[in-house]
Amino acid sequence: MRFNLDDQLSDFYNTFPEGRHQPVIGITANYADGCATLADKYYTQVVEAGGTPVLIPPVADRNVIVNTLDHIDGLLLTGGGDYNPLWAGEEPSAKLHGINATRDLPELLITRLAFNRQIPILGICRGIQTLVMALGGEVDQDIYEKGATVKHSQDAMRQEPTHTVKLAAGSILHSIYRADTIVVNSFHHQAVRKPGPRFRVTAVAADNVVEAIESREYKPIMGVQWHPEWLGDEGRKIFQWLVGQANNFYIAKRVHRDVLTLDTHCDTPMFFPQGVEFSHRDKRILYDLHKMTDGRQDAVIMAAYLPQPKIGVRFSQNIDLEGIAKFNPDLAEKYIRTAEVKTSKGTVTERTIAPNDYADLIFDKLESIVRANSTYISIARTPTDLYEDKRKGRKSIMFGIENGLALNGDIRNVKHFAQRGVVYMTLCHNGDNDICDSARGSNMHNGVSQFGAKVIEEMNRQGIMVDLSHAAEKSFYDALDISSQPIVCSHSNSRALCDVPRNLTDDQMRALAAKGGVAHITLYHGFLKKDGEATILDAIAHLEHAISVMGIDHVGVGTDFDGDGTVRGMADASEMINFTLQLLRRKYSERDIARIWGGNWLRVMAQVQAVRK
Repeated sequence: MRFNLDDQLSDFYNTFPEGRHQPVIGITANYADGCATLADKYYTQVVEAGGTPVLIPPVADRNVIVNTLDHIDGLLLTGGGDYNPLWAGEEPSAKLHGINATRDLPELLITRLAFNRQIPILGICRGIQTLVMALGGEVDQDIYEKGATVKHSQDAMRQEPTHTVKLAAGSILHSIYRADTIVVNSFHHQAVRKPGPRFRVTAVAADNVVEAIESREYKPIMGVQWHPEWLGDEGRKIFQWLVGQANNFYIAKRVHRDVLTLDTHCDTPMFFPQGVEFSHRDKRILYDLHKMTDGRQDAVIMAAYLPQPKIGVRFSQNIDLEGIAKFNPDLAEKYIRTAEVKTSKGTVTERTIAPNDYADLIFDKLESIVRANSTYISIARTPTDLYEDKRKGRKSIMFGIENGLALNGDIRNVKHFAQRGVVYMTLCHNGDNDICDSARGSNMHNGVSQFGAKVIEEMNRQGIMVDLSHAAEKSFYDALDISSQPIVCSHSNSRALCDVPRNLTDDQMRALAAKGGVAHITLYHGFLKKDGEATILDAIAHLEHAISVMGIDHVGVGTDFDGDGTVRGMADASEMINFTLQLLRRKYSERDIARIWGGNWLRVMAQVQAVRK
């Protein structure tokens, strides 16, 4: 030891930068006798694994927790005393040991909020139980009451392994240790009873006590019941996994900081007239300010979706006019009318709304939401608007229309909606309309109608992108011939991977790309996979197929969130960064990720808007 501070500082001052980047790992501290403490093995293992440890005291203050999460790249939940079973809605067992009430609430809060933010998490001993209690599972208060036969609280030294655990094939642990069985130490009398819907069991002891769990949603979250911090090099492998995942997350955050991320289709606006709160973390919708922030999502095109009425059904019959009147009396007064309607039972008075008025109602509602949250979100109408919002730290909403029914048969409404800021219109939805035939229609026009051709030409003049998602194949090719500008498919997948009429053939994709257009993959399970559960991996497969057919300059993402689009691993806007993590694992460059996340779309948008008359 050289007891000279200047000599010690020379290691910092004689190089630049003074130190290399390391992912920051937040470590929850124990609490006893008025002191927040931490066994040195936790933080030394993090350091040896290449991470920078930061101790997190047991504080339940909202601002402290949020600011902590903003500055860490990974979270380590440490061991310690029992949880108060009241947090699980249970009465205490006679075998319950000492609870640690000071830790309980802060750790449950930080775990749930870290999960929302997609932060990598490792739970050890009590930490695995924290994961389960915070995220919908169940914990046994005492495993010996449940028939455990292995001694799970050893008398041997902590660094001494005392029993075996069997690892599940294909699990994170199996990939770390490349073994079916490993030996571990053991210091617990509680354990996971049920992992809950977000986790799967990946290791068990000889008596089937759960020894490890991991995310079943392709997220870097794992819990182990033993104490790897005491197991030297073998235990360090788990810490290296956490630090590696934290570094990946740090890189993904940096990409989202530098790249504009745009989702080109969601149907969330259909829920706004029913009283949902965009400024709340609202369980009823997949897009809100919280989820956009958690997923580091910059912008979304929100569509005014108009359901195509079946023959003999009036448009107003498909709209919740009572809900609109209840939650939005001002909009109801402005747009909803009463009319005498002839029915099979005679003439009755009904509430009605015209399709164009319903679209305007949706846009009015979006504008009111933005006004109420103008510090954090803005209406954008051009690529320049989007980049300006990102520079100012605001989220962006753009307007789209899903179903040309919104024109209500009047071509003058194209200009009206252009002036409102609509950036694209999907020509049809699930059913033929007066513009064109739908992929799920009855071939009313054999493609695009005469009126539809005039609509496309007017959209070209007014700078509105022509969207051919939902269109029949003949309508697609007709529109491609008619349009003087590139066309887009805001939310369509590949028919080669999932053979449904709504998806695009390889020939359609090639034709689209040849004219400079883009096709964005979507997360509706039925367009990703015909049988079984679709996941984020299926979405990646559709993206990579589209790239192989069209090239990297013609693809993107249009989730269809709140229009039944959601998959495991990318379930809502808070999980958008997981898509970037998948791209980074596949070695896509930041430039290519920028193209996928909206750069290609904005190129087309700028071209279409540049010829606006």
